Amino acid sequence: MKIAVTGASGFIGRNVLANLTKYPVEVIVVTRDANKLQNLPTGVQVLQLDISDPGEDCFIRMGCPDVLIHLAWDGLPNYKSLHHFESELPKQYHFLKILVEAGLPNLLVTGTCFEYGMQAGELSEDVLPLPDNSYGYAKNALRQHLEFLKSVKPFNLTWLRLFYIYGEGQLSTSLYQSFKEALLRGDKTFNMSGGEQLRDYLPIAEVARIIVQLSMNFHDFGTVNLCSGEPVSVRRLVEKWLMEFNSEMKLNLGYYPYPDYEPMAFWGSKKRLDISLENL
Repeated sequence: MKIAVTGASGFIGRNVLANLTKYPVEVIVVTRDANKLQNLPTGVQVLQLDISDPGEDCFIRMGCPDVLIHLAWDGLPNYKSLHHFESELPKQYHFLKILVEAGLPNLLVTGTCFEYGMQAGELSEDVLPLPDNSYGYAKNALRQHLEFLKSVKPFNLTWLRLFYIYGEGQLSTSLYQSFKEALLRGDKTFNMSGGEQLRDYLPIAEVARIIVQLSMNFHDFGTVNLCSGEPVSVRRLVEKWLMEFNSEMKLNLGYYPYPDYEPMAFWGSKKRLDISLENL
């Protein structure tokens, strides 16, 4: 089995690569800058290729993989930037369309819970997407583009709507990494929002495991929430981390305002994910 991966230098990508090495598969990493990928596991191949100008022979250059795990997306974490639909959306679709038309049989793409917009409560895949920021809009539009493409050129598509993820190596602007850096500095207090918002969190190791597991089973899973299915307040999550690290750091609640691009309480329905994993 040959698996290609884009976005391998990112937070999720590095963990997906680490998980893939547990299996007897051939891995091809597609990147525009090979210098960002140092100390790769033995046997992992690197193809330097810019998806904004991939060339019509990019599928052959990638070695005609059996599946592509497509994680690449520029412009984050600025969710409101027009870049997402003005630049990112067209280049992403063009790249994936070339691969599909050249014969790519299986495609797994990471979407986002922001496709649901400001809808609150438990969100299932049957809920109509109502994206409220540029990033969510562009991701949902890419999913729709690919579904239309399937009607003309059939292929297996798995669209994983990621909820919230945490773990080592995340961006410094993320909640978890900010928390870890405060611990390392020996801060007495940790500045955060009021912490009452309910979210759906998974550790990165679990996210990577599920991505790899679904990608290695050539099936048309469609749109699937990648989530825990369990709402947790941000305050309770941080308090859990304090216990795990045996820290006496105090929480400075209300230091930051609540984000205006997400509702106060939302989480994913895990039913479809559980069914997908059970059927493997």
